[in-house]
Amino acid sequence: MRGLILALTLSSPALAWEATVGEVCTLSHDTDAAHVFLTYDPAQPLYTLAITRKDAPWQPSVWFAMRFVGGQEITISTQGHALSDEDHTLNVADSGFGNVLDGLALNRAARAFTGAQDVVLPLAGAAPEVQKFRTCAAAALS
Repeated sequence: MRGLILALTLSSPALAWEATVGEVCTLSHDTDAAHVFLTYDPAQPLYTLAITRKDAPWQPSVWFAMRFVGGQEITISTQGHALSDEDHTLNVADSGFGNVLDGLALNRAARAFTGAQDVVLPLAGAAPEVQKFRTCAAAALS
């Protein structure tokens, strides 16, 4: 499985991760398969993750998970997710995203999945942008 994820990652075009600083901190990334968008809103305070599939909608599922591979591997899961945009976007919100940010920064690929579907996200170049996002979020907290 690990080999398949890494092969898919290495064969995908290298599209940049990008963090922005503002009233709400953002981190985004586009692949051929999906658009990933994270936010931190200090007014709430709340982190959000949205993964928008480009080819087909997400099928409803009672759980959602992310498996990070190629460094400090971890799998995280939740039943607290929701679908929007005619089920093309899977959304998760929480007051803490430390495991997600660590996974993005410290690994080579992430597999976002439900029982029936998955999206592989290459993480090349993510670490510096994750650090900008963390710095923005930390500054917003103080």
